Amino acid sequence: MNRIKLLLLIGLFALPVAASYIAYYVWQPTARKNYGELIKQVEVRASGVALDGRPFDVASLKGKWVMVYVGGGECAKPCQDLLYFMRQTRTAQGKEMDRVERLWLLTDEVAPTDELQSYHAGMHYLKPNASPVAQFVGSETGAYLYMIDPLGHLMMRWPQSPDPGRMIKDIRLLLKASQIG
Repeated sequence: MNRIKLLLLIGLFALPVAASYIAYYVWQPTARKNYGELIKQVEVRASGVALDGRPFDVASLKGKWVMVYVGGGECAKPCQDLLYFMRQTRTAQGKEMDRVERLWLLTDEVAPTDELQSYHAGMHYLKPNASPVAQFVGSETGAYLYMIDPLGHLMMRWPQSPDPGRMIKDIRLLLKASQIG
């Protein structure tokens, strides 16, 4: 009887250790909280001119979260949808929306129409001097929306046809977890 009690007592203390070992080294969670794809952080270095001809550098947006669309100035329906999602996602942040900026990195010399620009007031436009586009997309221009963190690093991307509700949750999570920006 004493031997059984001793084994039960040892098992009682050994079981949590064994369970924690299994949970940490063997069991891999399949779910994740974020919808966007986390990508290798790369510092974004892009400068050029804004649509009004003034010099503009992405570094001027440091300290803010920046949603980035990369594409040409001729904006068809898929492009317009993405810009709309960017605007609505930012607006949905409520009092925190000032922590999020929007940037359209233009890949050609075509300027967006005045109507489109007025519809997306507050968006920053950049015609880069060099080609920082490869740093974002390689050959996948327009395929994703990107996020730059307040320190100036490219860190997340969403698919071309994103779920705006899940994007909103991602950004809320980022803003809640971040003490900067």
